Amino acid sequence: MVALTLISMFMIIVVSDINYMIIPDKILIWFAGIFLLERIIWPLNPWWDSLLGAVTGFALLLIIAVVSKGGMGFGDVKLYALLGLVLGVKIVLLSFFLSTLFGAVIGGLALLFKIVKRRQPIPFGPFIAAGTLTAYFWGSEIITFYIHFLNQGF
Repeated sequence: MVALTLISMFMIIVVSDINYMIIPDKILIWFAGIFLLERIIWPLNPWWDSLLGAVTGFALLLIIAVVSKGGMGFGDVKLYALLGLVLGVKIVLLSFFLSTLFGAVIGGLALLFKIVKRRQPIPFGPFIAAGTLTAYFWGSEIITFYIHFLNQGF
């Protein structure tokens, strides 16, 4: 059920972010209520992990938003707080890493092929969606592979 809610939320957020460069608070509040209800019915992880995930997601993106002086919107910050609540610390950190990786690769290719210009804003919402869904569905496998790689190499 959580997966369907995540996908539904991201469908709205991706369209909104691409078209208007905004992640509306109303959407985040609406889905926060749904996720809290789901969290009570189907807990994915301990409450402390969800709360720490929310703080981690919020703080990580807030630092980037402040340092980038507007390069990262506060809708992204609030979205990551919500994602941290749903996913917990490990998966929200993996989600952030993957979202950043996807954004950097696609953004770099868009610059290389002159699809976008330097300093032209690129919505981060689609990359958050891709990174989060990848982390949600395959996070354990990715983390296991990474730890194995660190310990033994390929």
